[in-house]
Amino acid sequence: MAANIKRVGRLDLWLDPIFNERLNAQPDIELRSAAHKGPETDVWDVLSRAHVYQVSSAINELPTPYQVRPGLLQRCPSLLCVSAGGAGLDTVDIEACTRAGVAVVNQSGANAQSVAELAFGLILAVARKISLSDHLLRTARGFPRERLMGTEIGGSTLGLIGIGNTGARAAAIATGFGMRVLAVDPYLRADEIRSRGAEPADFATLLGAANLISVHCPLDAGTRGMFGAPAFAAMKPGAIFVTTARGGIHDEAALLAALTSGHLGGAGLDVWDVEPPPLDHPLLALPNVVATFHTAGVTHQARKKLATWAADQIVQVLRGERPPRLVNPQVWPAFAARYAAALGGGNG
Repeated sequence: MAANIKRVGRLDLWLDPIFNERLNAQPDIELRSAAHKGPETDVWDVLSRAHVYQVSSAINELPTPYQVRPGLLQRCPSLLCVSAGGAGLDTVDIEACTRAGVAVVNQSGANAQSVAELAFGLILAVARKISLSDHLLRTARGFPRERLMGTEIGGSTLGLIGIGNTGARAAAIATGFGMRVLAVDPYLRADEIRSRGAEPADFATLLGAANLISVHCPLDAGTRGMFGAPAFAAMKPGAIFVTTARGGIHDEAALLAALTSGHLGGAGLDVWDVEPPPLDHPLLALPNVVATFHTAGVTHQARKKLATWAADQIVQVLRGERPPRLVNPQVWPAFAARYAAALGGGNG
């Protein structure tokens, strides 16, 4: 085996097999895996020698010691790049990686269509009371169909919180239903929001105008707790709240209060503070809440695309080439120097 073999390390959390297939086809790349519930010595033997760490984005599935924080970076001096398994970077301290000269890449956009589709699945399930109808039809008799009377979404106003890869696809789906679409996104100019199929709006205007709100923004310091009691109170009476983004953007206790008071008409929730939520979580007891287990991006197509993109980016990085989804571009000069010292050359 060549002296400058390029090493990729990962844990045994589920990843589409195409990831291994693509990397194993590269003669100068050695892919090693360790059991995330196995002996720590085995895990650190893999990670401490890796040039690239393929890390899960699922913070509730990945043991804390193996999340990319300063402690892990200190134990992995050979690490040149961290590749997140999805668009989210909950398990990666980007600033710490940048300080250490470690490039961070993600697979932003790979699961956008799947997430947008589930967001609309939740919207329809809540608005048309699909889950409640299914439950009653299986468990009860003697109730009138009018108990299951829902609301058409055509002609209503959808408010999007974020109109990036996923939000733009949600806007396109909404247009097909004949909905008016408003969007708030601090990272985009008004003309760009319009080009993605929505009318730009500020947060307060969107809250007051939307019949349905769907969240498609990342969880960060600016969005944590964005939907608390004041935001829910500002929404239209009877409005529906849907999120396929991240737990923590909405306050679960405040949402429960807005639903039980009757102010909001329902909610569709794919993400939670703790995943999965406990069985006795009060939101799960409400008939106007449709709940899923962070599965918006979990489709065969999305998972295969995520794994393919991740493998292809890793190959590029290990050639010294700048990858297309580099999260911390300011790291590139430091990365290039470290790459040259460790593996030689590069195409910066």
